[in-house]
Amino acid sequence: MAAPPLLQLTDISLGFGGDPLFSGLDLVVQPGDRVALVGRNGSGKSTLMKVMAGLVEPDTGARILPPGASVGYMEQHPDLSRFETLGDFAASALDPAEAYRVEMAAEGLKFDPATPVATASGGERRRAALAKLLAEAPALMLLDEPTNHLDIEAIAWLERQLTDTRAAFVLISHDRAFLRHLTRATLWIDRGQVRRREQGFEGFEEWRDKLWEEEDQARHKMDRRIKAEARWAVEGISARRKRNQGRLRELQKLRAERAAQIRRQGTAAMALESGPRSGKLVVEARDIAKSYDGRPILRDFSIRIQRGERVAFVGPNGVGKTTLLKILMGEVAADSGTVRLGTNLVPAIFDQNRAALEPDATLWESLTLDPAMRVQGSSDQVMVRGQPRHVVGYLKDFLFDEAQARAPVRALSGGEKARLLLARLMAQESNLLVLDEPTNDLDIETLDLLQELLDDYAGTVLLVSHDRDFLDRVATTTVAMEGDGQATVYAGGWSDYRAQRGDRGAATAKSAKPAKPARAAKPGGADRRAAGAPGGKLSFTERHRLEALPGEIARLEAEIGKLEQLLADPDLYSREPVKFRKATEALAARQDALFSAEEAWLDLAARAEGEA
Repeated sequence: MAAPPLLQLTDISLGFGGDPLFSGLDLVVQPGDRVALVGRNGSGKSTLMKVMAGLVEPDTGARILPPGASVGYMEQHPDLSRFETLGDFAASALDPAEAYRVEMAAEGLKFDPATPVATASGGERRRAALAKLLAEAPALMLLDEPTNHLDIEAIAWLERQLTDTRAAFVLISHDRAFLRHLTRATLWIDRGQVRRREQGFEGFEEWRDKLWEEEDQARHKMDRRIKAEARWAVEGISARRKRNQGRLRELQKLRAERAAQIRRQGTAAMALESGPRSGKLVVEARDIAKSYDGRPILRDFSIRIQRGERVAFVGPNGVGKTTLLKILMGEVAADSGTVRLGTNLVPAIFDQNRAALEPDATLWESLTLDPAMRVQGSSDQVMVRGQPRHVVGYLKDFLFDEAQARAPVRALSGGEKARLLLARLMAQESNLLVLDEPTNDLDIETLDLLQELLDDYAGTVLLVSHDRDFLDRVATTTVAMEGDGQATVYAGGWSDYRAQRGDRGAATAKSAKPAKPARAAKPGGADRRAAGAPGGKLSFTERHRLEALPGEIARLEAEIGKLEQLLADPDLYSREPVKFRKATEALAARQDALFSAEEAWLDLAARAEGEA
């Protein structure tokens, strides 16, 4: 006999007094489920999880738990006011004999249970909430962005715990690698509907895009039918008024159905624009060292960063990544060694602590009171890359509606705060981006767009992130900070760094002999010193290029397909000649790029086969 569901939601509706967030929602979680809960920022993922946890009461519907079933929820902003230490909070629901479970979780998640609540950071509080959930070991765990504020080692530890657990879990995360490794089913929230797919996150985006394509085709057919019926009504209704009232009512019904359809939210209209071209040299550090309270942060570290590079800084929390960034930017002085900044640098900085946002200011004020964006004599316009824009129109580019413009920043979700910071950052012209944990709380579509913008950005990028997939997509050079002052430069992204280290476990990183520093890859991935004749041995960078080219080819083919579909409209030229010209030019450029990419792949693949 099959075991009963761990949790069942039936006919759930919830609206918070406005348009319904959910309507008629049904959901079942079975024992052993490992579910990714995905959807755009603002789609209701966290709210749905709180309904599942019993923390939010729906307007209608039922939440059903079988007798004895336990559900645990990792709180984003836990209330620790009744506790003296983080450990007291994490062990509050345990028998004293089980308190050792908190110690084990705290070791893996890297926080001290004895830390006083009064001095604990937001990240430490979240880690304590995660440790509390893991120590209590409920039959169903609800995890809302558990990897935020975790370094890569702690993420790997959590991954192992969730891989080995017998409990079911539902997981919200922006970390693609985390979702791919752990999930076996996917719940997708889209415009108030929840669809379930009995496969993990791998392949989700292909499935989502296919459903959206089918939806667009159905909408297009409905539009054509409405257009035909409306023409019939105008041309023939006077002659056939009595016997065709049913057909007219059917037209009205079609129009009502079409009007009731909820359009998909577009992607944020983010854009990056490089300022004046910087010098070829951006930063050069030689033999720099830095210590705090006798603890070494850096020992004899050297790096040369040139225009156009994307340099990622990785390592455990507290190892000194942000300090190194500040030293390289000239904000903090090194104890010894030299730092030389290049000429004509125009930096723009994204702060991981969101410190640039005033909680009680409105979104409107956050933009119009910013000296870098203020338009003199205007209270409703902001300067965006040298051009005045109405503040509401610019906020809409980043998916904020008009009502939110006058709302306080403290009312925003983590993802919305990140988007507001990106709005401020991208209003500036720059040729050097410093991004400290930009991926926290962003949904997957916005992460994709940010990656594309960084790919096309003509300036230099310095990046701190714990998102392995994002690092692989963006970085051309990785600086690994492994503790005790050791920092080593590797070519490529996260996977390349791990491969060059021989993929040794994180636990042995401190005792292992550091790899020989690699010279940073040139922007675009071509190391001219290593490029040999057609029959020569592939360099590391060329191997990385060979692995990346199939994805690039697939992306170009998809873009060509979309452009060809757009240009297939016979009325486009007469209706929108500028759009037709731009699409034609874009199609030609992508066809040229596809040809070059295919030629490069054929050449590299042939040389790789010759090595075998």
